[in-house]
Amino acid sequence: MTDELSPRFAEDLVRARVEARLAEAGASEASRAAAIKAMIHASLVGVDSHGVRLTGHYCKMLGGGRLNKNPQLKVESRGAGSAMVHGDDGLGHYAAYRAVEVGIELARQAGVGAVGIKHSSHLGAAGAYALAGAEQGFVTFATTNTDSMVALYDGAQKFHGTNPLAFAAPVPNARPWLLDMATSSIPLNRVLLHRSLDKALPEGVAATADGEPTTDPHEADMLLPLGGVDYGYKGAALAGVATLFSALLTGTTLDPDFIPMYGGDDISTPRNMGHFVLVIDPDKFAGRAVFAAAIGSYLESLRGSRVRDGGRVMAPGDREWEEMDRRKAEGIPVDPDTVRFLGL
Repeated sequence: MTDELSPRFAEDLVRARVEARLAEAGASEASRAAAIKAMIHASLVGVDSHGVRLTGHYCKMLGGGRLNKNPQLKVESRGAGSAMVHGDDGLGHYAAYRAVEVGIELARQAGVGAVGIKHSSHLGAAGAYALAGAEQGFVTFATTNTDSMVALYDGAQKFHGTNPLAFAAPVPNARPWLLDMATSSIPLNRVLLHRSLDKALPEGVAATADGEPTTDPHEADMLLPLGGVDYGYKGAALAGVATLFSALLTGTTLDPDFIPMYGGDDISTPRNMGHFVLVIDPDKFAGRAVFAAAIGSYLESLRGSRVRDGGRVMAPGDREWEEMDRRKAEGIPVDPDTVRFLGL
């Protein structure tokens, strides 16, 4: 999240400024609409590291030629419940949302729709795509691998990316159940955000170039896997799950082989990122009505369970929806660098 002292701006104003900057950079109407949708989602639910602060980066990559300004997506059927989407090296949000649509089409027929994505780029918050499927009544999983920036457990070099895993499910008469988690302790964009704010990092989430843990965002060279110094083997293994689905099944780029997202001189060569989306139709299993009743009962039991003194039990998504309501009412906080870029 951004610092509480960051200025806040109305959602419509932020959306309009992001739209203007991406249009100036030459992004096609369809691809920039997808990017805006995903970035605004992230900024509203409090995932500021993957929200509108990425506008400047995307504009730079569009200008440098790494991102295709007018991608023509292609869909290749691979089986009764599987397909591949070719992103044409455009904004990754565009290909990812299309993959969800394809997954839903497949799931309506086959029960499941597994869709790989190739020749894509950074897609922002993976939860945006899991949510897109859940909002249409489908259980949805979305993941991507990214360039190496996370040490292995007991490792002293970058190996996996932050490699998010996102799941969402429809809930009757309520917003979806939503889990969106990096397999690193924090995402790299959180380090960059802390640098922008000149704010110390939490303990046990980042390390220097020689593998020593640090809280200084300016000295942080790599991230630690989820679980930190003591239990990072869990996060490191989960990061491999993202690579399995996103790179190995799609035949795209492995984490250590990516052109770096930040810091390199080359901003013209496409990165051939892979993503993966899995869509499941409850009707083809126990049935939509049975699933709806079950998840409603499950969440009621979860939220009603006993808590320790001063504690609060929350289901995945509860915090995000509360933060969304708050930000819609009070405005989206924007970090100083992004305020300047967007002209807010």
